[in-house]
This record gives sequence, structure tokens and C-alpha cells, in this order.
Amino acid sequence: MATLQLASKARAIASKNPVTRLYRAVSKEVPRILTIYDIDLPVPEARQAVRDLFTNNGHIKDKRVVDMLVEKGYMDLEETLLQWKQRPHLIRQLEGRNVMPTGSQRKRPLTLDEEFLRS
Repeated sequence: MATLQLASKARAIASKNPVTRLYRAVSKEVPRILTIYDIDLPVPEARQAVRDLFTNNGHIKDKRVVDMLVEKGYMDLEETLLQWKQRPHLIRQLEGRNVMPTGSQRKRPLTLDEEFLRS
């Protein structure tokens, strides 16, 4: 079985800013990921989605939590490149987490058009 082991390679390289190294690695692989999973999303929009995911955690200052998130990011990238993820999981990450309705919005009856678009 082919393994990339990106996290262990990144851990072996001492870096001043591991978050930046992870961001560059993910940003570099975005076109390949879009091709592998056959996602019709322009590369700049996909990179913007990745950037948004990084900025959502920009407020975290605890070094241990940052290291854990970096490790998790490398593992997530590796699983994506090895095609261990399914296409809908990746689309949900790239298009935003609020695609599915929440709260009382998810319980309201759908129109026929919305039901057709959902399937």
C-alpha cells in the first residue's frame, strides 16, 4: 500500500513556522486534489476555501494545540491524496460547512425544486 507519510516528514524538518509550511503544502496540492476527485471548482476558489479554513483557527495561540492542528492537517492532506476520503466530504470542506441547514431550517418542508437539487 502506498503511503506518503507527510506528517512524519514534516515533523523531521525543523521549521520556524510549521503552519506556513502546511499551508504551502496544501495550496500546492489543490489542483491535483481537484483533478483526482473531479471537482468542478476553480483553483483560486478552492485555495480561498483552504485559506478560510486556516484563518478560522488563526486565533489559537497555544503551541500544543497549534502543533496538534498541524499534525491533523498533514494527516488530512495525506488521506485526501491517498483517496481515503469521499468526494462529498471534500466538497463539504471546500464549499463551506454551512451548506446543510441547521436548527429549525432543516425541519421545514422542502419545495419540489429544493428536493430535486438535494438529490
